[in-house]
Parts: sequence; structure tokens; C-alpha cells
Amino acid sequence: MKQLIDLSTWNRREHFAFFSGFEEPFWGVVTDVDATQALQRARDLGCSFFQLYLHCTLQAVNQVENLRYRIEEGQVVCYDQIHASPTLGRPDHTFGFGFVPYHVDLATFGQSLQAEITAVQASTGLCLGPETARPDVIHFSAMPWLSFTGLTHARPFSHPDSIPKISVGRIRPENGRQLMPVAVNVHHGLADGYHVGLFVETLQRTLNRP
Repeated sequence: MKQLIDLSTWNRREHFAFFSGFEEPFWGVVTDVDATQALQRARDLGCSFFQLYLHCTLQAVNQVENLRYRIEEGQVVCYDQIHASPTLGRPDHTFGFGFVPYHVDLATFGQSLQAEITAVQASTGLCLGPETARPDVIHFSAMPWLSFTGLTHARPFSHPDSIPKISVGRIRPENGRQLMPVAVNVHHGLADGYHVGLFVETLQRTLNRP
């Protein structure tokens, strides 16, 4: 479900109009989150860390209204719930795009994630389709080979896009903690630094949840 935002009364109407006129309206930032407790929780639960942090990411996204905004036919809508469209790797080092519906229960979410991983690994190509083209998703990627400090995305600027792009990198130890880089790229007409900061704060709290 989604609700149409009334642009005539929206407090971001000028921001939306201004940045929507840019050839590149996206902006991004890279920061670290502390994954120490989340790594232990994944071990305790017997689930993959990928499953846990993707679930935590969706939990955080769904708690930040501005990350649920999308631009559709020149209008802004707010989705009730956001899902994941992750890149999923194969043994031959190619990847396919997937769709994983969000579920509040980690185990139920994990079942859907594993089914999608299995399907993508049994396929070839990019696996483009109606589900991966849905607007009510985040574009998510994991790069466990790199502990990055910056990140850019390949994007066709002529294609209208307002979907947040979230990426994580290799964990590195620092002062007894396990730090994981997180890159967040969002449409500036929909979200500012405050909203991304709120997302990161919520993500950290979710990762630390007992």
C-alpha cells in the first residue's frame, strides 16, 4: 500500500522541485556501524550474518519515513513497507538481482532469502523481472572483499530513479570492535543528511538488539 503526498502542503516541496531538476539528484555517504554484537547474535541464532544484517537494514529503513518515499510519474508517494532487491552472487563470480519480501520475523525472512539465493544461483544473467523492478524496495549490495571508505553506483541518469541504494563492505577489527562500512545513497529531493543519520542510528540500535 502507498499514500500520495500532497505536494502543495508538503514541507519538502521546494527541496523536491529543486533537486528533481538535477541530472544527478542522488547524494551519498559512507560511515561505519559496530557489528560486534550482531556477529555474536548471528552465531547464537545459527543464521548467516548476511541474513541478520539485511533484516536489520530493512527494519531500519522501514522506521524512517523519508526512505519509504518514491517518485512516481512526477508525484511523491510513501509506501507502507519496503522490501529488498539485493545482488546475490554465484560460484562463477557473476551475480543476479533478487527480490526478498520484508517480514518482521527473522526466521521467516531468512526462508525467503535462502529461497531467492538458491533460485539466483541456479540461474544465469541478471534475473531482471517485475519483482526486481518494483519501486517499494531498497537496492542492496554486499562487498565482503573490500572495507571501503567511498562508493559510487552505475546509474542511467535518463531513467527516473528514487530508490535508496545501501551497500556494506568487509568488516575490520578496531579497538576490540568489529566495524562494518555502510554506504547510503538517496535522492536529495526526498531525504537529507538528517534522515540518513536517523537511518544509521536506527540500524546501529537494531544491530545491537539482544
